[in-house]
Amino acid sequence: MQESSSAPLAHRIPDACQRIGLGRSSLYELIKAGRLKTVRIAGRTLVPESELQRLVAEAEAEAVQS
Repeated sequence: MQESSSAPLAHRIPDACQRIGLGRSSLYELIKAGRLKTVRIAGRTLVPESELQRLVAEAEAEAVQS
């Protein structure tokens, strides 16, 4: 039996901003630069949770290298 999780798989833009701790403009800049991928479902732009986690992991890796 598969366990269900209450955590969303994708977030609306305002929720993604809150989840990652960035402002709306910063999030849109990351999207425009191709550093953060979005999906469109039912007319809504969503940011997959996996994309937020990947972005943070990449930032952590860059910080360690510096």
